[in-house]
Amino acid sequence: MTSVQITRVLPAPPERVWAAFTEPSALTAWFWPERLSPRVSADVRVGGAYRIEGTGMAVSGVYREVVPTHRLVFTWQWDGDDAESLVTVDFEASHGKTVLSLRHDRLATAEERDSHAQGWNDCLDRLPSCL
Repeated sequence: MTSVQITRVLPAPPERVWAAFTEPSALTAWFWPERLSPRVSADVRVGGAYRIEGTGMAVSGVYREVVPTHRLVFTWQWDGDDAESLVTVDFEASHGKTVLSLRHDRLATAEERDSHAQGWNDCLDRLPSCL
């Protein structure tokens, strides 16, 4: 198993970055905006489920840890894939900004790791303009 680790400094306080990860309308704006008619549902509580759908792809999972504005941990499973991985996102306040640390664990191969790293970086590149 392998992991992806990404750290970004974002130009907004943790409350706004947290909302971008947990409010469906906010998540839709930056996560897969290039996908036709992205749909997001999220029941942000421990044991609650989320689903993100875009044209030709969808991912879903369950929230494992929810500490508002500080930490979000959730499972990650692509439609049609038996493998389930785990994403941990930490939000740390720093001088009016947020240090976001994202770790995606339980990826089976180096190819999966590299693909997820590219995907997360593409998504996170879009996030600042939506904050």
